[in-house]
Amino acid sequence: MPLTDAACKGARPKDKLYRRADGGGLYLEVTPSGGRYWRLKYRFLGKEKRLACGVYPETSLAEAREKRAVAKKMLADGIDPSSAKQDRRQLAEINAANTFEAVAREWHERNREKWTPNYSQDILHRLEMDIFPVIGQRPVADISPLIVLNALKKIENRGAGEMARRAGQYCGQIFRYAVVTGRAERNPTTDLKGALKPVRHGHFSSIEPEDLPEFLNALGRNDARLYILTRLAIRLMLLTCSATNRVREQRQSG
Repeated sequence: MPLTDAACKGARPKDKLYRRADGGGLYLEVTPSGGRYWRLKYRFLGKEKRLACGVYPETSLAEAREKRAVAKKMLADGIDPSSAKQDRRQLAEINAANTFEAVAREWHERNREKWTPNYSQDILHRLEMDIFPVIGQRPVADISPLIVLNALKKIENRGAGEMARRAGQYCGQIFRYAVVTGRAERNPTTDLKGALKPVRHGHFSSIEPEDLPEFLNALGRNDARLYILTRLAIRLMLLTCSATNRVREQRQSG
């Protein structure tokens, strides 16, 4: 006789473990400690097996029956529900360990020796500021071109088109590394060609004296998310009125 909600609620613990059947292999297992567990008994390739279907009342009678229906469909298709559940768990564990940030940091560590210290730090800084907060915790294998584009658009929309372009290049290299190391099947950045506005290089407008206070305030707030050495260099130029080339020569020689 099929179970009812009242029968499930009234299943009290006894001295020994017992079961209350719902039919079709589904039953409620009640332990002496008071635990109530849904189990599905089935046969696959001639072997009797059991599938855990949840804990009552977190998993209701109706939900347990839905899980039974799904398992029966899988059996009809020649799939072992227990093996499929293990595969899903393993995939979830792999995805949790291979987030975009985890793969990006691994990529960065493997390549930093071929970069100058400043360039290496700048790449990581850009990723930490602009990319990790948006897609860092997503499984690298599940990130679509649109998700990457949205992250890059956030950078572009604050007027940092060149930074957005470079961030896209970094992401592309990280995804390629994910592909060759078996963490992703494709590089979604290959579909983003032409998606960002073209960067127009040219002479930048000068700052009028009356605009300097607001410029210094913006520099202090770091609205453009500049690397700290860049901000310090700008302040040095303002304090010394040095030409850009002269500051660059001093940094290189020092």
